[in-house]
Amino acid sequence: MYQQILVPIDGSSTSGHGLAEAIRLAKVTGGRLRLMHVIDELSFALTMDAYAGRAGDWLEEMRAEATHLLEEAKARAAAEGVTAEAVLCENFRGAVPERVAAEAAAWPAELIVLGTHGRRGLGRFVMGSSAEKILRTAPVPVLLVRAPEHHARADAERFAMPRGAVASQ
Repeated sequence: MYQQILVPIDGSSTSGHGLAEAIRLAKVTGGRLRLMHVIDELSFALTMDAYAGRAGDWLEEMRAEATHLLEEAKARAAAEGVTAEAVLCENFRGAVPERVAAEAAAWPAELIVLGTHGRRGLGRFVMGSSAEKILRTAPVPVLLVRAPEHHARADAERFAMPRGAVASQ
């Protein structure tokens, strides 16, 4: 039962909840994890905007941050006695859900575990749902772990568009 579990992570508290559940499941089944982070066009564009006016190699900054994120998650799994490996994917063609589905097929994963914000209504319409897209395209079963509402709100605020005077300039 579920010996190879793929866990996409993005550094949000929501993905942390998915990781925690994947670790619990791997402990029970004696399985192992493949932790995955994707650098895509959108995250690259947001990073460029965040570092606007600052010299440096944005892609290298993103790689360093992603590597750190993956190493922390790997250490978290190891602390619980779970074997984990990490993979950093750069995806500048197509969407993150497509890359997750491709990784699940190539590894091959038996299960994908990921956190979800549980967005509804307009927020889901505007932001879309990566979790839903992964669920629809995955070649294996998907376990969605919904984060507590206050964590989902905090993550949403972290990625919110600017408002007020700054946004109108």
